[in-house]
Amino acid sequence: MSTKKIITAVLIGAAAGAVLGILFASEKGSKTRKKLMRKKEDIKDAVQEKVERFVDELTEQYENVKDQASEFIDKGKEKVNSIKANAIHAYS
Repeated sequence: MSTKKIITAVLIGAAAGAVLGILFASEKGSKTRKKLMRKKEDIKDAVQEKVERFVDELTEQYENVKDQASEFIDKGKEKVNSIKANAIHAYS
């Protein structure tokens, strides 16, 4: 199982456990609603942070692939120019 799937499962499990714990706690409805709202914000923040990390990783990987492709193209051009120069030199 991938790390991202494990982290997602843990976050979902923690959220479900927190909500169930709050719902079954013996407190007034207004206190329970306030706790649920705080938990909702905590979960929203955790998910947002995870999405931001994922986007950052994806952007970094994109930049790496772009740099590698650029290097590959440059090497290809150098090789073509070298072959062309050798051909011109051989036939002159």
